[in-house]
Amino acid sequence: MDAELEFAILPSTTGKQLFNQIVKTIGLRETWFFGLQYQDSKGFSTWLKLNKRVTAQDVRRENPLLIKFRAKFYPEDVAEELIQEATQRLFFLQVKEGILNDDIYCPPETAVLLASYSVQTKHGDYKKDYHFPGYLSRDKLLPQRVLEQHKLNKEQWENRIKVWHEEHKGVLREDAMVEYLKIAQDLEMYGVNYFSIKNKKGSELWLGVDALGLNIYQNTDRMTPKIGFPWSEIRNISFNDKKFVIKPMDKKAPDFVFYAPRLRINKRILALCMGNHDLYMRRRKPDTIEVQQMKAQAREEKTKRQMEKALLESEKKKRENAEKETEKIARETMELMGRLKQIEEETKKAQKELEEQTRRALELEKERTFSQEEAERLEKERRAAEEAKASLIQQSESQMMNQENLATELAELTSKISLLEDVKKEKDDDTKRWQKRCFNLSEPVYIQDCVQGDHDETDESSAEASAELTSPGMVRDRSEEERMTEAQKNKRLQKHLKVLSTELAGARDDSKNTPNDLIHAENVKAGRDKYRTLRQIRQGNTKQRIDEFESM
Repeated sequence: MDAELEFAILPSTTGKQLFNQIVKTIGLRETWFFGLQYQDSKGFSTWLKLNKRVTAQDVRRENPLLIKFRAKFYPEDVAEELIQEATQRLFFLQVKEGILNDDIYCPPETAVLLASYSVQTKHGDYKKDYHFPGYLSRDKLLPQRVLEQHKLNKEQWENRIKVWHEEHKGVLREDAMVEYLKIAQDLEMYGVNYFSIKNKKGSELWLGVDALGLNIYQNTDRMTPKIGFPWSEIRNISFNDKKFVIKPMDKKAPDFVFYAPRLRINKRILALCMGNHDLYMRRRKPDTIEVQQMKAQAREEKTKRQMEKALLESEKKKRENAEKETEKIARETMELMGRLKQIEEETKKAQKELEEQTRRALELEKERTFSQEEAERLEKERRAAEEAKASLIQQSESQMMNQENLATELAELTSKISLLEDVKKEKDDDTKRWQKRCFNLSEPVYIQDCVQGDHDETDESSAEASAELTSPGMVRDRSEEERMTEAQKNKRLQKHLKVLSTELAGARDDSKNTPNDLIHAENVKAGRDKYRTLRQIRQGNTKQRIDEFESM
């Protein structure tokens, strides 16, 4: 949709034929909102007349001829009226362009939230492993005014938009476009065509033509209308040269008269009034068979998309679970490999300790053998001493000679024997200790294993025109006056906007506020919004409001 298409036209090709060729190419059925716009030879943006040949109009003599397919009329409620996805996308692109170019004033907090829906429309759900820092660097998402009014760099803006992009997880791209438009349609300048006019006093004012009626604005404020006239109050519109006359339904009320700077402006106003009035009345009647069919088809397609998305999400979840399981197995395998390596190291360490203990045991065994041999030697000496003692006793008994000397020698031998027995006992104790230590060292070492309607605007000869806006069974429905903004209906959205406003307040440079910023702040402070203002400016009868217009 956001693209250029080339068409070959003949000198006889009418605007209607070109229009039909375009809508057929893009598959658009809700054609009543759209028109073809071009720049005329004087540089003014002009709507192509569908009932006339293209080349017979005041188009530039250039090849190729640039013509824009644009929304000419806006819906009252995008969620109820825009049926096809193609229609929704065309409106989304045009409204987004108007906001980014500041043709439609948008406060900073709302601009950031709208940017996040725009990102959801383009990128789908936020994925941390796919949408890396800088993924929004090439996208124009905020009005230049908002960027200049805040002391934030590109990364900080991206981070704020990313936070709200994450909030939209699960929202279909086409639903994100509708959410964008539902918020944008509550902006004061959305869908309004402004024309510079003067009243009978010559005061310079703005006339706003939109889907709900005609509104009058002060010359310095195009956001807050002062007087309003719904389409249901108007029965006839006409112009004569630069003078434009609106006849109200209330025949007691005077005509509503204003003056435009050029005849072509009055022609454009008349065409917009006729088209908007026609759509206003159509909305308040039962849907045509064609619209009913389109709505039924749209519901079926939406249900199908939701089912496909649910199936896709289910498959995606299964794949994610499988990937998580694979990652878990890989992680556990790595842990097991690490544990196995640890066990191998512990085994090597235990092996070294075992070898050391074996070596020590052998040394102890040698010491034990030496002690045993020493004990045996001492035992031999003890026996030899006893034998010598016995021999001496025998000699003493047999010879009885030198008794005193023998007694002394006997005492010495006895003392020596006692000493040797003590030494032997000591050696026996040492031997037992070494045997016990060798027994302890010889126990096995265990290692435990672990495993885890057309009027020629350029025709200056046609200086007057008129159109009756009444129709049989005129509907007096003015339900638009009871509407609430999307933020008032949606508490979650209200909370989001409040959080964003608080976040941005700290980085805002108030010295760079524009007149529209100041007007918006004053409206917020006074508790005004688009629909409350609408109710207020339509109060009183038609005559009172016309008198008020004349006195401005």
